[in-house]
Amino acid sequence: MQQHTIMKHTLLVLVFLFSTSFIYGQNKNEKSIKAMLSAQVEEWNKGNIEGYMHGYWQNDSLLFIGAKGPRYGYGVTLKRYKEAYPDTEHMGKLTSTITRLQRLSNRYYFVVGKWELKRSVGDLSGSYTLLLKKIKKSWVVIADHSS
Repeated sequence: MQQHTIMKHTLLVLVFLFSTSFIYGQNKNEKSIKAMLSAQVEEWNKGNIEGYMHGYWQNDSLLFIGAKGPRYGYGVTLKRYKEAYPDTEHMGKLTSTITRLQRLSNRYYFVVGKWELKRSVGDLSGSYTLLLKKIKKSWVVIADHSS
């Protein structure tokens, strides 16, 4: 009887340890993702589009979907941002609010949020969905649909 009780307690401890490490891993990933997205906002608000782009996958397969439809590639996306926001007056001050952060797997997260630009040339706002992937221990946006 005592051996059964010991096994039962051992099993409970193992389940607790496993679930704690799983939850910690999720929180660690979510904190990293939120930090990366916050860093993008900070760089944008400094007027630094190249710094903002550090959150994106530097690859020709990066997907950005905006008002003019899908575009592929890091360079194409950077060029599009520079054309649409040629100076700090057009960039304004960005705020971003995550409304959903969903773990899809150990390497993928789906993010839904709202963005707002306060600008002297006219305010803008909209929504976004992001697909993030962990590549070389860093979270990056591999697909962005902003409207």
